[in-house]
Amino acid sequence: MFTPDQPRLRNWINNEFVDLVSASSNSTQYIAVTSPYNGKVIGQVPVSTAADVDQAVAAASAAFPAWSSRTIKDRAAVLLRFHSLLTKHADQLADMVVLEHGKNKAEALASVLKGQETVEYALSLPQVVQGKVLEVSRGITCADARVPLGVVASVVPFNFPVMVPMWTLPIAIAMGNTMILKPSEKVPFTMTKIVELLKEAGLPDGVVNLVNGTADAVNALVDHPDVKAVTFVGTSHIAEMVAQRCHRLNKRVLALGGAKNHMISAPDCNIEMTSTDVVNSYSGCSGQRCMAATVLLTIGRQQELVDKIVAKSEALKAGSRAGEVGPVIDQASVDKITRYINEAEASGARILVDGRPWTAEHSEGFWVGPTVILHTNKADRALHDEIFGPVLSILAVESAEEALAIENSNPYGNAACIYTSSGATADHFIKRFNAGMCGVNIGVAVPREPFSFGGWNKSRFGNHCDITGDGGVEFFSLRRKVTTKWVPQANASWMS
Repeated sequence: MFTPDQPRLRNWINNEFVDLVSASSNSTQYIAVTSPYNGKVIGQVPVSTAADVDQAVAAASAAFPAWSSRTIKDRAAVLLRFHSLLTKHADQLADMVVLEHGKNKAEALASVLKGQETVEYALSLPQVVQGKVLEVSRGITCADARVPLGVVASVVPFNFPVMVPMWTLPIAIAMGNTMILKPSEKVPFTMTKIVELLKEAGLPDGVVNLVNGTADAVNALVDHPDVKAVTFVGTSHIAEMVAQRCHRLNKRVLALGGAKNHMISAPDCNIEMTSTDVVNSYSGCSGQRCMAATVLLTIGRQQELVDKIVAKSEALKAGSRAGEVGPVIDQASVDKITRYINEAEASGARILVDGRPWTAEHSEGFWVGPTVILHTNKADRALHDEIFGPVLSILAVESAEEALAIENSNPYGNAACIYTSSGATADHFIKRFNAGMCGVNIGVAVPREPFSFGGWNKSRFGNHCDITGDGGVEFFSLRRKVTTKWVPQANASWMS
């Protein structure tokens, strides 16, 4: 059933591709990977078992002593060569993201470059994590140093095949850990290429291993006694379960969940800039990102702004070129997104821009076009649930305090944005938002390194660190504190 352009992927252990431990021709051991653009099978990904996870953990455990004993400058030198290879292959990697995920080419390339930022931050760690030394009393010195954890695991989602794995991998290995990565079974191709580049950069055998699969592989990683820490990015429901499972094992965990991000437009906002940013925020990457802002609360009706948003949304086209909107990941996503639009319409909301016809207009692939819904019922589920598609909900409110009350009641806490021309207004909202990442006139307020990525509330579970920047350093290391005395002191007291 397989042709050369429909490869059967394999796991990556000890710097080589390996078959499943119980390899056979049994088709139930593999899942078809489809391209969202046309729904056609482009390959098959293995469904790893606990035995495959054991194999990867054994390799990572064996590699840890030698890798962790190298200086951090030595480890960073490998990442420097990896950074060069990422730059060299950026266009190829972007094409792979387009094929397996559905982003347009510009979005895919931007996601590769954003992943590069975390690699660049990891290159700076020799200058960042050198620790502190202080003479705390006469003849007594205190110092601290960061110590790697050991084998760590990273479970990543489908929506950013390069960027999200790069949130963890460069920092984790720069700090001296070894890693097992479990990519989404929906987008396994890109990281398969990445691990080959790591080997080319000189990364030793066993330092980074890739295990494909589904929930069974995740559970095996979480439960494995030799895996010291787990990061996860996905839905809040699963993130909370992963965190709880790790906590029961007294295991370090950072699990990022979903979001329902709010934008608030003050009456003094710049209409041209705001309308462009709102459309980019909700429809970019087809709305399949946890930082997409999908609720716009206008203080007052702001008809001119709404009209501009509608016009710019209607002008968007389907496709893979810059500025075009790609497909969503699969048929289940199409069904979910459409269901929310249908429910809002049935409850009395006005569909100002309707993306549902895109599904019928494209006979192949998984398509829902940009959709703008004007709500009057605050209870509409589309205003509260994470839809994960190119859908914008607009609700007019009477005051700034009503807008803040709606945003603050949101159980998530990922991101929020205020559009205004007033510094005082911006300051008022920023200080009152219940979100970890806030924007002023920026609807996708993703922090750039060295600032860390991470939300609050039901958008983040586990150990309270962010996933990149200094939060990532804190998560992937322990602090060893050393107090030293060499020369006996005259007139010593109990504090000496």
